[in-house]
Amino acid sequence: MLVVILPMLVAPPAACQVVRDLPQQLEGVSVTERAGEWLPLDLEFVDETGRGVRLGQYFAGERPVILVLGYYKCPMLCGLVHSGLVQSLGELSWTVGEQFDVVSVSINPLETPSLAALKKQSYVEEYGRAESAAGWHFLTGREADIRALADAVGFGYRWIEERGEYAHQAVIFVASPRGKLTRYLYGVRFDPSTVKLSLIEAAEGKIGSPLDRVVLFCFHYDAAEGRYTVAVMNLLRAGGGLTVVALGLFLATFWLRERGLRRRPTEGPAR
Repeated sequence: MLVVILPMLVAPPAACQVVRDLPQQLEGVSVTERAGEWLPLDLEFVDETGRGVRLGQYFAGERPVILVLGYYKCPMLCGLVHSGLVQSLGELSWTVGEQFDVVSVSINPLETPSLAALKKQSYVEEYGRAESAAGWHFLTGREADIRALADAVGFGYRWIEERGEYAHQAVIFVASPRGKLTRYLYGVRFDPSTVKLSLIEAAEGKIGSPLDRVVLFCFHYDAAEGRYTVAVMNLLRAGGGLTVVALGLFLATFWLRERGLRRRPTEGPAR
């Protein structure tokens, strides 16, 4: 990966918009967010065992998926993205393969399943949870399928012939259990709380406790900040709702008390 592109290409979208006059070799190296659109689940790849697979196999409606595009022989940026993701996931109580999956796809059609297997072994060991291996998937494929997937998620990349490297941005994608894109996270370090909230958001109610969903309601994703921030209006709505509930309980208690007093027989003087 070209070191020169790191300062610009690991920033969130708002920061990238101020870039002007990119070098010619970096034209087309950008990310066009397509949140809300569906992944092409009929695309065919090869997994780390050499078995042919369809992308749709990883979107069976059970768990959300973190999707990573890069290449396994990348000299710098892709390794930083994967290591940053592993570090972030290591701070979550959830485990890959249980609450969510991770699918990495090589953008280099010349890379092999054996190389993908080595990368998987390396990152599973770095993650430190052997039981997660079934949830990590490292894929290779043909140029046409790779390009189709990259275009679907808006991931622009270029082969730089004189350097023998690909240029691309540092970004990971979060998708729903059925394959709908829901969130783009940029950089080489990922805030664990942001990753967790992104997975809850993508999960369609399939993971997370009721409290987690309440927390998500109180936050919204700020693209400029690249993280979730407090949603003031949601808090006000929630606060207003709690006020109404509290007032209703007070009035109900008061009404029942008054009704009980009215029904109590009036005591007169003894005869």
